[in-house]
Formats: sequence, C-alpha cells, structure tokens
Amino acid sequence: MTSKDKKGFQCLACGQWIEADKFIGTHFRNHCPFCLWSQHVDEQKSGDRRSLCHGMMEPIGLTFKNEGFDKYGQRKQGELMVIHLCQDCGHLSINRLAADDKPETVLKIFEASLKLPSKIKNILKRQNINLLRKKDEKEIKIQLFGKEFDNSYRT
Repeated sequence: MTSKDKKGFQCLACGQWIEADKFIGTHFRNHCPFCLWSQHVDEQKSGDRRSLCHGMMEPIGLTFKNEGFDKYGQRKQGELMVIHLCQDCGHLSINRLAADDKPETVLKIFEASLKLPSKIKNILKRQNINLLRKKDEKEIKIQLFGKEFDNSYRT
C-alpha cells in the first residue's frame, strides 16, 4: 500500500484508492476493502507498523476468532476473520474484516480457500489456524449478510 497522505492509500494489488475512515469497525485499516490484499507492515500486533518486510499479503482464507462458550455454556460463533499470507517471507496473519469490505470478495476468497494446496493447509494447522470449510458457508453468509439471510435461506 502506498500512502499519498494521511487520509488514505492506494492498494498495490488492485490500484484502488482507499479513503481513511474511522468507522470501519477496526482500529487499523490493514487491507484493501475491494480485493482484501494487504501489505506486511505489522510485526507483532495490529498497528505496530514495525515490519521490515513490506511484502504483499495475499488473502488466502477465512477463519473464526474467539470461538468458545457463552456464560450459559452454549457454543458461540466467533468473529469472521481473513487469513493473509506474505508473498515475500511467508508470514501468516489473521485480521478482522472491516465494515466496508466487499462481501462478494470475502466469498470469493472463501471459495478459493477450499482448493488450497495441502502444504498451506498443513502450515495453517501447525499454527492452530482453523481454515473454514464448506460446512461453515452458512455461518459465513449469516455474518456477512445478517440473520435475514438465514431466514431467506431456509425458504
């Protein structure tokens, strides 16, 4: 990502200009809302901007964060997250989706992730990153489109 000023950046993957927006649902914009590609700028945590790599981060799949149980012992579904893989150094990161990310692009990434090579799936597994599978598609769509999707999906 290249920065023209503090109000946005140009995506190095698709060329779109991304306006800075404090209402995107995350503290730090780390990927393009159109293609979901990112740049390897964070080292230890979101927003630290300490990475020396600066390679392009490909969105390779989706995962859920913070799955677990609610206070009544009922299983709760975690937040939908995008998995990025640095094309230069191989670093993996999991990032929150932003409110303005294009749902169609998120779904395309999900579909492509179903065909990831075993080598990448094994790397994700070793790092305890649960790549979402076909059985998760309904929950992905509910998180992207809301409960209304769930009701219309059943009819």
